[in-house]
Amino acid sequence: MLFRKKPVVIEAAQWFKNGDHPDDHPQGANLDYEGAVVRYFRHPDVPGHTQCQKCAKPMHDHGWVDTLEGWHIVCPGDWIITGVNGERCPCKPDVFEATYEVVLEGE
Repeated sequence: MLFRKKPVVIEAAQWFKNGDHPDDHPQGANLDYEGAVVRYFRHPDVPGHTQCQKCAKPMHDHGWVDTLEGWHIVCPGDWIITGVNGERCPCKPDVFEATYEVVLEGE
């Protein structure tokens, strides 16, 4: 059997660094502290200078986001998708581009 994904409009924001997600900080807030959606990547067994296996950038340039399945690493350039029930998950840029298209106002 074959299935097609139902058309669903989602919100998404591309993340490159702390504070990029619109819900991380109130407008005009100081970005010197951790975001509310994408947090700084920290792991006791992974030094910040360690190279990411997915994007080759140092881990101190990464974030993490809570998802329904637990926390996930966010690489610079990943999209943070907000689902229909407010859940969030990261999505690699190539997968995002293949899966989603811009919705114009009124569509």
